[in-house]
Amino acid sequence: MSRGERRTTIARLRDITRIATRHGFGYVFRRHGAKPNDPSDDRSTRAVRVREMLEELGPTFVKFGQLLSTRPDVVPQDIIVELRKLQDSARPEPFPVIRAVVEEDLGLTLEQAFEWFEEEPIGSASVGQAHVAGLAGGQEVVVKVQRPEAAATLAADIDLLYRLAALVKDRIKWLSFIDLTGIVDEFARTVRHELDYRNEARSSEAVRANFASNDHVDVPRVHWRRTAGRVLTMDRVAGKPLAHVDLSRMSDAERRTLAARIAESWMQMIFQNGLFHADPHPANIMVIGPDHIGLIDFGMMGVLSRGDRESAVRLFSDILKQNSERLPRDLKALGITYPRDMEQDLTQALAEVLAQRSGASMEAIDVRGALHDIFTIIHDLQITLPSRWILLDKALVTLSGVALEISPDFNVFETASPYARQLFLERFSPERIASRVPEAIGKYANAFLDYPLQMSELLDEFKEGEVHITINLEELRAASDKGLAAANRVAIALIAAAVILGSAVVGTLVQTGPHIFGLAWIGVPGFVAGVVLFGWIVIGMIRSGSW
Repeated sequence: MSRGERRTTIARLRDITRIATRHGFGYVFRRHGAKPNDPSDDRSTRAVRVREMLEELGPTFVKFGQLLSTRPDVVPQDIIVELRKLQDSARPEPFPVIRAVVEEDLGLTLEQAFEWFEEEPIGSASVGQAHVAGLAGGQEVVVKVQRPEAAATLAADIDLLYRLAALVKDRIKWLSFIDLTGIVDEFARTVRHELDYRNEARSSEAVRANFASNDHVDVPRVHWRRTAGRVLTMDRVAGKPLAHVDLSRMSDAERRTLAARIAESWMQMIFQNGLFHADPHPANIMVIGPDHIGLIDFGMMGVLSRGDRESAVRLFSDILKQNSERLPRDLKALGITYPRDMEQDLTQALAEVLAQRSGASMEAIDVRGALHDIFTIIHDLQITLPSRWILLDKALVTLSGVALEISPDFNVFETASPYARQLFLERFSPERIASRVPEAIGKYANAFLDYPLQMSELLDEFKEGEVHITINLEELRAASDKGLAAANRVAIALIAAAVILGSAVVGTLVQTGPHIFGLAWIGVPGFVAGVVLFGWIVIGMIRSGSW
């Protein structure tokens, strides 16, 4: 880092400290940090102060706040609600700067690339801005152009976020369960993905293919010859953004139809396609008619495998059946991991959530309320979620809120029901079972072929002293008692065998005196004692149920 860059970094850190202190978070920068329930941290206004602080810190921190709003497993629900109000907007770049980016990335002059190009943008965010333009032949398109300094600015701010994450982790011990560095890592990956507009273009094309036969949903076509890393050209979707639609001028029936169309579009993406738009914000939904919408802005996408979708359906089914004992197993099937000793607390907490909704039909369940309660439990128990379920939670919660705003009596679960039921039935169809057979055989074959290698690696670890064995002291006494009982049985069995064998030898070799069944009487008592001991061992094993 050069002297100038170091000076800029120090100045920016001072600015961050000043802004944080003004919003009541100066304790983060104290030498001894803060303690839980610190009197300087007013919990009643904490969420609003966090949002206002991020807005003042600038576009990168706003984007980071938007990422945090998708992490209900690590961020309290009151802060989540405020962070979802953050809007990524920024002052537009001068048009000559935009022209230079377009011409540099496309390798053409602006006049060669487009018939016309509006200088005034229709939208401006921290990474880029959008302009309306025309192609040869009269096709109207929207051109998304990245700010020339976006990558460098975000990289510098991400470096500051790493420093702040380390500082917070060091100063605020009661937040140690949160992997702050990991969250910044996730943010850095998201930003790098977003900076290459070709990723968004590929996502748009995939969604467009999935809705090709659906006349009620329009997805813009990508013009690849006018698209590059920092320039994205797509058809302009007709209609008006939902955020700008005057819903009061629509009838109740039209509003319910619109809510149902939006919900069904997302249910198709989630349950049928497995590739879904993770940000159903009103600005990303174009309203063409009550039963006709368009989708834009595919920068944030979620992906669910068929196994993920089937696991999610089993989870919803057990929620409706009030089967709380199966919920921990369902969560593990979703890839959600937690310590074994936490399972009882998790099961009990989930059972309480289900008890509050006992007897309710799927249509009567408050989606946002149920998700809020479940993720509050996950946050309180400090359980970390896989990113795909975090994005699904964000999509469902946002979608539910949008649908309720359009039609207050609408329930997203009511729309999800037939899609989930169809997926559940398909799981047991002959075609689906047949398709799983080769996959299962392949898994077993791989496990069999990997077994020698795994055993070799395990032996190497034993040899090098790298194997760690965890002992649960609470179960050690029971295990010790079982081991002692097993050892006693082995000892008695050996004694019985020795007595029987010795008596048989003696009874056979002694030729004088009375005999019975070919054995001398002198060997009979020992033989009988050995048989009795052996029978006692067998009866004990039968009574204990341990074979």
